[in-house]
Amino acid sequence: MARKRDGGCCPLPLNEDNARFCLLAGLILLYLLCGAAVFSALERPSELRARLLWDQQLANFTLSHRVSLGALHTLLRQYEEANGAGIRVDALRPRWDFSGAFYFVGTVVSTIGFGMNTPATIPGKIFLIFYGLIGCAATILFFNLFLERIITMLAYIMRWCHERRMRRSGLGAVSGAEEPRSEEDSLEGWKPSVYYVMLILGVASVLIACSASSLYCSMEDWSYMDSLYFCFVAFSTIGFGDLVSSQREHYEAQEAYRLGNCLFILMGVCCIYSLFNVISIIIKQTLNWILARLACPGRRCPCSCPKRGLRRRVCCPCLHKKHSGLSETDMISVNDFTASNKVSLALLQKQLCETAQQGPRQSHVPRHNGFSGGVGAFAIMNNRLQETSVDR
Repeated sequence: MARKRDGGCCPLPLNEDNARFCLLAGLILLYLLCGAAVFSALERPSELRARLLWDQQLANFTLSHRVSLGALHTLLRQYEEANGAGIRVDALRPRWDFSGAFYFVGTVVSTIGFGMNTPATIPGKIFLIFYGLIGCAATILFFNLFLERIITMLAYIMRWCHERRMRRSGLGAVSGAEEPRSEEDSLEGWKPSVYYVMLILGVASVLIACSASSLYCSMEDWSYMDSLYFCFVAFSTIGFGDLVSSQREHYEAQEAYRLGNCLFILMGVCCIYSLFNVISIIIKQTLNWILARLACPGRRCPCSCPKRGLRRRVCCPCLHKKHSGLSETDMISVNDFTASNKVSLALLQKQLCETAQQGPRQSHVPRHNGFSGGVGAFAIMNNRLQETSVDR
């Protein structure tokens, strides 16, 4: 069901949030189907070749050593059980000494979960449930606060660069004798582009991954491509576990390498997490643009349509620019952005998204119900609870 605007313009969805959610769910499903088709085409032939080679090796082994295939399968199953307990043919570092356990808990709280080391006892599994519950929540909070500070720092740097560019062009006269020609020319109205933030975080992530890959090539004897693959899998906390660093029993300069490995993983996870958050803002902008196009198929929406009553609906991008003076690539004003370094990540992401779309929604209802503030997913939940409690 859709409702038309007063000026007879094209219909708009009644609930923008639900429309965006359904569109995103459909696009993710399509993305999964395409990914499954691509990986199946790339990896399935290799799997079939490996299975055929393995069957031939089993047949040759049973014939040459006069061992029954059933007895060999029994031995292989026993090895799989030993492998799950950390036993390998090649000598590896102890899994459950203090350094090995510290590496394990790091992969737990960071949600990487390589899988090369898992608790085998019932008390260990029970302790992991409660330990991971608190540790993962605390680490996600740490990543959120890191993102808050890294974007604040980038905003300061981009503001400084913009100020120098203004001074060189004569627009930012310190004496104040000249008024800026427009709000965009003034330092007060300047807004850093979300795409610049994404570019800076992307470059930083690539530099960290390339540096870490050089280290892994020399220490782990991996190819550079395998090292880059491991960096992305680890930094994005996917953590397949097919390649895991720092697992041998002995390395040259072992302590320095293990320290460097931990630092690279920590910096990489923080940068990739921040990059994912910024990309999610751009994805939301893209969804808003798609919904606006779907609401007005085949024609451009006139900018004369009234803005009232559209607080939670999709309106044409030209209307946003006309009323709010914001472009789709703008972030929040640096004056508001850098007013306090204590701003929560949830408020930051909300402002980034809404000012890029149509400016922040103003709420005239005082928050006295206890549902306010928070970081990340907690802030989203608090905002929803605050809205529903006010409606009641």
